[in-house]
Amino acid sequence: MIVQIQLQHPHEHYTNLDFINGKVILRVPRTDNVSSIIVKLEGESRTRLLAPIRPDRPERQRPVLEVHKFLYRTQILWPANTRQEELLANPKASYTINAGNYEYPFQFKIPLNTACQQHNSMTTNVSFANMALEVAKTPTQHVKTTLPPSLNGFPGEAEIRYYVKVTVNRPQFFKENPRAMANFTLLPIEPPRPPQADGEAYARRQHQFLENAPGVAAMGKKKGFFDRKDSSSSIPTSPSPSSITPRVTVDARLPNPAVLTCNQDIPLRILVKNMSERTKNVYMQMLQIELIGYTKVRAHEVMRTESNSWIIASMSNMAIPMGSPADPVGTEIPINAEYWSGKPIPNTVAPTFQMCNLSRFYELEVRVGLGYGSYQHGEDQLVVLALRLPVKVYSGIAPPKALLEAHLTGDTGKLNPSLATNLSPGQAPITPTTPTHQGFAGANAFPPQGAPVASHPQAPYDDAPPSYEDAIGQDLPPINGYRGSYQPPPVPEGAPRFSDEKGR
Repeated sequence: MIVQIQLQHPHEHYTNLDFINGKVILRVPRTDNVSSIIVKLEGESRTRLLAPIRPDRPERQRPVLEVHKFLYRTQILWPANTRQEELLANPKASYTINAGNYEYPFQFKIPLNTACQQHNSMTTNVSFANMALEVAKTPTQHVKTTLPPSLNGFPGEAEIRYYVKVTVNRPQFFKENPRAMANFTLLPIEPPRPPQADGEAYARRQHQFLENAPGVAAMGKKKGFFDRKDSSSSIPTSPSPSSITPRVTVDARLPNPAVLTCNQDIPLRILVKNMSERTKNVYMQMLQIELIGYTKVRAHEVMRTESNSWIIASMSNMAIPMGSPADPVGTEIPINAEYWSGKPIPNTVAPTFQMCNLSRFYELEVRVGLGYGSYQHGEDQLVVLALRLPVKVYSGIAPPKALLEAHLTGDTGKLNPSLATNLSPGQAPITPTTPTHQGFAGANAFPPQGAPVASHPQAPYDDAPPSYEDAIGQDLPPINGYRGSYQPPPVPEGAPRFSDEKGR
């Protein structure tokens, strides 16, 4: 008996409110007995970290696993018109299926929010790594938020994955239940964008040059025997008290609140401001714009932060003059945005999210290299000023207008204030902060469902009751608008992976 899943892929990736259509293909070479054919839509977040070394067992580190099943939907394909309660009431039921090829179509609708199961099954908690049995404790901390994006790039340490799985249950204990799985990528819709606030989010650095500083080349030159030693030919090592002290500031500015969009250009402004009188030119010698992502990984009591970076623009040996010495004090010279326009955020960048055991937040780092007095290397007093801004990255998939209107007039009365968390006008953030990126349901922790956990080995969970927003979303059509592109980096061949589930 062979079973396969074929998914229809109308888009490069799926998002909330999309329908997942497909069919299960079953090939039966000879007449056999089957209890049921069940297809499931699942999403899970897995983390695995090594616990700190214990003094009494320094030679062995214990791996700690945490697994969250935040999406679980089931559909019984065969016997037709059978409810899950009926299968649980009669788990030993058996039906004869004749030899032949069969196709069973199915359809799921992806919800808006997570719904973590309060208890994991034994098959979810058990994993094998390096031929060793590892058991995950049942997690106790849950959050309710918008479904997170598919995430990998941390082999054997952290992943978020979505898949459709089919199981052909056979009544004979000694016969294996045929299974098949089809993975898919999900990029969630973005939360409602907060209104544009006054001012801009910015980071600022200041630097003071030396008016008569010796160049590196001159300082490194050795004097010959016949070189004059009078004071008129000597190079001053420090400016005189009456010398001008040229000062400049560099600002990196973003619209407030600082939100970037996947697959789109960065709405960045970089300004160089003249803060004092000067007699020489200031040159921009280099420019680098980098997006830095931080992934917080937690496995129960063990935590770790991983970082990734994406270079948006990088240029050197530019020798671009920033204004002129005749400019009055206070003159702002904008750096041409053409240097980073047309260079969108790569499609491997996941939007900002927060899950029970995983979260992702970002910083935008702008590095500006300035020289004074000369554009020649070694004579320009080159200084590189690094500016960092905490930012949120949104997917660019706007929620449907009907959902926002329904939410505004629903039980909550207004949008969750956490969705409109803004930077204060004129604030100059320097250190990164974890953003609040909750779903439409709000920022409260997910309360216990109170529903009993099914004891049947083929149905360890009951489908979670829909949230207020999911109940509304059931009547809304799929997203028909901009979707962008999202391609999580593939796991390198041979890298450690979480073992696939075998028991359901």
